[in-house]
Amino acid sequence: MAERVPSTPSVTPDVDLGESPVAAVAPTAGDHGRPRRSEATRAAILAAAKDRFAADGYERATIRAIARDAGIDPSMVMRYYGNKEGLFAAASEIDLHAPDLTGVPHDELGARLVRHFLERWECDETLTAMMRVGVTNEAGAERMRGVFAGQIGPVLAAVCPVPDQAATRAALIASQVLGMALCRYVLHIPPAVGLDHDEVVAWLAPTIQRYLTAEHP
Repeated sequence: MAERVPSTPSVTPDVDLGESPVAAVAPTAGDHGRPRRSEATRAAILAAAKDRFAADGYERATIRAIARDAGIDPSMVMRYYGNKEGLFAAASEIDLHAPDLTGVPHDELGARLVRHFLERWECDETLTAMMRVGVTNEAGAERMRGVFAGQIGPVLAAVCPVPDQAATRAALIASQVLGMALCRYVLHIPPAVGLDHDEVVAWLAPTIQRYLTAEHP
């Protein structure tokens, strides 16, 4: 009599043949920790990347150096972000939280915008890091241009007396805001650093106000 061949059990793709279905499906303590470890790894990579891009610039910063700073293997950086371009894009994501100026009293627009930028610069180190990269690298400069055009342009268009000049006025405002940020947070020029918020607002707000509301130069 021919030997009877046992039938092969049906197995779902999620179940390993070496485990019982219950053991394969039931979560372990380690499973619960994996998402948190993944988030922590991503955060460590991004923090290291921001510091390294700010210190070395885009060209000189390497995946290997960023991985070393983050305390992980370089392959993990590639796993999460693909390449240096992808990592830079993630590390340079900036939200200016641009304020809605439509409800602000007309004569307070300049002061409101200057104070907003001061608060943003001092609570988000990514902005300072991108400033450093932007003055030495075209990719960083392009990123900063995109941020201002995409996030500040629409805000200004809503209050600008000549809407088709919003882009020009955004550039003028950027010259003041970024100029102060460069002197205060990157170059650390003592008189600029020594000004308190009210003093910065008092000096810059009238110029920003004119850029925002003047009918013509």
